[in-house]
Amino acid sequence: MSKPGRIILFVVLLLVLAGMLFPLYWMLKTSLSEKAGFIISLKDLAPWPLTLKNYKDLWTWGPFARYFLNSIIVALLVTLGNLIFDLMVGYAFARREFRFKNLLFLTVIFVIMVPAYILIIPLFLIIKSLGWYDTYLALIVPWLVTPLGIFLMRQYIQSLPKDLEDAARIDGAGDFKILFSIVMPLCKPALAVLGIQAFLTNWNSFLFPFILTSSQNMRTLPVALALYQGYQTIDWPHLLAASSISSLPVIILFLFFQRHIISGLTAGALKK
Repeated sequence: MSKPGRIILFVVLLLVLAGMLFPLYWMLKTSLSEKAGFIISLKDLAPWPLTLKNYKDLWTWGPFARYFLNSIIVALLVTLGNLIFDLMVGYAFARREFRFKNLLFLTVIFVIMVPAYILIIPLFLIIKSLGWYDTYLALIVPWLVTPLGIFLMRQYIQSLPKDLEDAARIDGAGDFKILFSIVMPLCKPALAVLGIQAFLTNWNSFLFPFILTSSQNMRTLPVALALYQGYQTIDWPHLLAASSISSLPVIILFLFFQRHIISGLTAGALKK
């Protein structure tokens, strides 16, 4: 590519980056302001004057800390369950032979194609009959295993060589030892992608926590954020301050695991 072409490409990419970062900047700016404003002139883009009043109000007005804790508990436990159970089921489909294996895996593919919102009514009735309504069990147990996670782990494990597993089995290692001591370390890129996807999905989940809980103590952050939107007006400074706090765990998690995520997304792109 010629030098003018590279310059044009750089400018285009820079404009795209600015367009992606501007909403984040405006969210932080508004959360640090006493009132929301509109862009009328270049002065409105200035980050000052700044105040932490909106963030202080979040922790004093209501049980925001409880909402944050609920989201952390639900997202972490569901993510941990996905990493363990999806890995185990994916390994069974990839390495074990059992009756109706292909049929069962086909049902996993079908479940992926079914929108989760179709399950709202039957899931609600099951949760009520089990006595789990408005508890952590209703927010955690139904999502401990996901068909997409099973499919991801099965496909990734199938791409791994079986030599190490066969050698360990000759040495007397059992299936669980092989799975967690040999296969699991090799699946770090796929597990990172699965963990990020599970955490992000459950951290941002609104509909199911809204339907399966009713008390203030069981609300999660996405449900609580809706409280800042009134019928006539929206409290933008406090809403965006809460949104800024709720986005921090996802950003930190992505920055920490970005190397594994990229390697997991590009796995299999090169033919060996």
